[in-house]
Amino acid sequence: MHNNIIEIVKEVVAYPNEEEWFEFKENWYQADGIGEYISSLSNAAAMKGKRYGYLIWGVNNESHEYIGTDFDYRRDVNNEPLEHYLARYVMPDVNFTFVEDTLEGKRIVVLIIPAAHTIPTAYKGVRYLRIGSSKVNLMKYPEREAALFRILNFGLPSIENTESEYQDLTFEQLFVYYGVKGITLNNRTFKKNLGLLTADGKYNLLAQLLSDHPHIPIRFSLFHGTTKASTMYAVREFGNMCILMALDRVLDYGEVLNVPQADERNRVVERKEVMLFDMEAYREAIINSFVHNLWVTGNEPMFTVYEDRIEILSRGTLAPEQTIEGFFAGESVPVNKKLSEIFLQLHISEKSGRGVPKIIQTYGKEAFDFRKNSIVVTIPFHKLNLGSTTQVTTQVTTQVEDIYKLDETSEKVLVFCLEPKSAKEIMDHLGFKERKSVTRYLRGLLRSGRIAMTIPDKPNSSKQKYITIQ
Repeated sequence: MHNNIIEIVKEVVAYPNEEEWFEFKENWYQADGIGEYISSLSNAAAMKGKRYGYLIWGVNNESHEYIGTDFDYRRDVNNEPLEHYLARYVMPDVNFTFVEDTLEGKRIVVLIIPAAHTIPTAYKGVRYLRIGSSKVNLMKYPEREAALFRILNFGLPSIENTESEYQDLTFEQLFVYYGVKGITLNNRTFKKNLGLLTADGKYNLLAQLLSDHPHIPIRFSLFHGTTKASTMYAVREFGNMCILMALDRVLDYGEVLNVPQADERNRVVERKEVMLFDMEAYREAIINSFVHNLWVTGNEPMFTVYEDRIEILSRGTLAPEQTIEGFFAGESVPVNKKLSEIFLQLHISEKSGRGVPKIIQTYGKEAFDFRKNSIVVTIPFHKLNLGSTTQVTTQVTTQVEDIYKLDETSEKVLVFCLEPKSAKEIMDHLGFKERKSVTRYLRGLLRSGRIAMTIPDKPNSSKQKYITIQ
């Protein structure tokens, strides 16, 4: 049982908004109302994958300030202790308990309510649930009731236990990607080893994500101004391929967007180049958006470039066992555990938890915006004041538009590299006599995400080949 009231209160107060599994009160008291909260918070905690729900007295609902409380949970209801009265009507018994302590000199009372287990928690025969900040009769919301029963019987929906809408999946790109990383997948056992099947042997959502055609768009939208009301001048599509390859394309695209600015101010001998944004922070934010996205909602991460920033949005909220404090401290609690294991196996990410601290070190905690159903990381542009306020935007626009233009030679490279080819093979195919002639085309196609290296970790390897991304 949770007994450290200080940790409980600090954890929930850190949330920017009240969540469905906890509620703040000041001095409010109504015996049956508390009973209904026990039911609703217990069921809401189960829906959110939390071990407990909390009803907290002594915290202001709007400001989250500690204000203290006079609430007395030891009072009687018709000559019966409140706790005993409530326990008689809560079914099944969830062993709730009242605890109190002093925080910053203020008396705080917390009703700790275990999450529903096996069947929903009811009070006086009625099952309640929280929807937003409202307490409602669960019977009036049959779809939510059905969802709660599924969670109680089978656990929270995950990319592993959710069946894919598509069962005609192929995995050629997955085999190529693992091969590039030096890992050979066994054609007979990879589905089981990577956890790509549901309990009844169907392809799950994880399999769909890793397949050649996952039917999931991954897009970068670029706007001229600072809001979505401004003109959108480009959309870059990276979806409809194995998300491991899509992730690489999105990471590479950051190099396209990260315009070097020539700082001629106070120049003595050499001019200094200042990058538009921190590439390492961008990388960490992008990887997190893939591995922690709540894919079971049917929504993908969203990437938006404005005149002054990049916004990286992942769907869902923190993992059920994660806290705000733990998140900022870099404690790794993945939303998609099996996908996270695959990322670790392929050395895409690491278990050190350095991603969030790196972003905070560069851009501060204000880079993170915890919304109701999403988390947004903002990567601001570091624009030098070199005169024209649109200079950098124009540079980015020009670079982005340029990557869409393919000349005849580049088209030939794409067709030739449908199967992996070395630079020498490409050079011979094009009739070039010098290596540097083909290198110019390869660099352009790599930067635009049109081709990929088969050994990206060793770009200068003698065994390096290039393959077209279809």
